[in-house]
Amino acid sequence: MSENVLPPDEHAIRVDLAACYRLVALYGWDDLIFTHISARVPGPEHHFLINPYGLMFEEITASSLVKIGLDGNPVGKSNYPVNPAGFTIHSAVHEVREDAGCVMHLHTPDGTAVSTSKERLLPLNQTAQLVLPDLAYHDYEGVALDYDERPRLQRDLGQKNLMLLHNHGTLAVGKNCAEAFLRMYLLERACTMQVRTRMLGDVSMDHPTDEAVIEKNAELTRGGGLSSLADTLVWPALLRKLDRAGSDFRN
Repeated sequence: MSENVLPPDEHAIRVDLAACYRLVALYGWDDLIFTHISARVPGPEHHFLINPYGLMFEEITASSLVKIGLDGNPVGKSNYPVNPAGFTIHSAVHEVREDAGCVMHLHTPDGTAVSTSKERLLPLNQTAQLVLPDLAYHDYEGVALDYDERPRLQRDLGQKNLMLLHNHGTLAVGKNCAEAFLRMYLLERACTMQVRTRMLGDVSMDHPTDEAVIEKNAELTRGGGLSSLADTLVWPALLRKLDRAGSDFRN
């Protein structure tokens, strides 16, 4: 195989990851050139792809993504560096979670607002109730430049797939980009719903949900139904949405 020709599985992952970046920009979740999404490349080396530091998310294409190892060194050539904080967070997850095909980290206003609140995320609505069984928390330790933080990130995430990083933002893990994106969408939407509910004022006016109903919704999450929805229905629709705006992310 030519050095410049990618294996088919890596090319497909690059296209999906580039699409993920474009969708984050489309939904207004980006933060200039900051935050990051990674995707594992198949193989025993534990290489993963991440954004070229300095490109806006709306600019990222499949070929511009940077491949790096768990040591932080690039694999092959790239004209761009990698966000150091991005490497710390994503390498921590990819190192210990073989099922982490994709890891998303965002700094959205609503996600960060809820991560900063002592209330944390509450089961105020259906969306939050689907999210909560899979949600972990991690205390803020400053900009994630210290590799010593990685064991604590790994411990706090455990086997869950969503995390609120206190005073910082949100994180989602999936077996692939489709699953990670849907999980992040639900977490971000739950945070926005909570922020808007709190804008109404009096907390005592929150309409409660019966505990049996909350548990019923939690079982849907535990049953893995979101994964099949992501792969078969949600992700193909999202790719069609991007393609209607232009398919240059595939390049």
